[in-house]
Amino acid sequence: MGSSESKAADSKANRIARWRSTGIVALLEIPMEISKLVNMQRLILASNHIEQLPSTMGNLQSLKAMILDGNRITSLPDELGELVKLEKLSISGNMLMSLPNTIGSLRNLSLLNVSNNKLKCLPESIGICSSLEELQANDNLIEELPASVCNLVQLKSLSLNNNKVNQIPPNILKDCKALQNFSLHDNPISMSQFQQMDGFKEFEARRKKKFDKQLDSNVMIGSKGLDEGVDL
Repeated sequence: MGSSESKAADSKANRIARWRSTGIVALLEIPMEISKLVNMQRLILASNHIEQLPSTMGNLQSLKAMILDGNRITSLPDELGELVKLEKLSISGNMLMSLPNTIGSLRNLSLLNVSNNKLKCLPESIGICSSLEELQANDNLIEELPASVCNLVQLKSLSLNNNKVNQIPPNILKDCKALQNFSLHDNPISMSQFQQMDGFKEFEARRKKKFDKQLDSNVMIGSKGLDEGVDL
């Protein structure tokens, strides 16, 4: 028994040493000692086998970008809200069923990507992520959006393809005055519902202006061109 414990401890020590020196692929866990890296600004641990984040990650007060795509994470600790300088959080391709309410404390967050998870909803607190410009939540199980998303006045792009969305806050196009892209393909919501919303004409004008700028700049446009954002 003592021998097996010794081997386990040695194995863990080796993994930590390799992670520190190489950022080893197929990491099974994030060492608790990561909390000592208080000046770290970017954490990229995509395509590993991580299942959970240590609560000590809240100590990474300098962190601006965290990329955890393609792991096996089922939940995020409440301490996520302590990463007050975080600007980019990408955690797509995991097994998240919910997001912590403390995500609303991320006032500097400009990009949030939670696509390809098992989310059934987004927390109401998402509406106080006042710097959020891009929200990607494709390929989940989301049925409706919290009314608080209407408070995201900096939001430019909202993507919810392949969910179960059947209704959205009626004032979202009117209140999210920066919104230029709203993608809802493969959802129950219909084009007629979308077009009848308050603020649709203003949204269309913003979207067309963006499209025209892309043409003027010779930016390549997708095959669908000026996409309405929902399926007909």
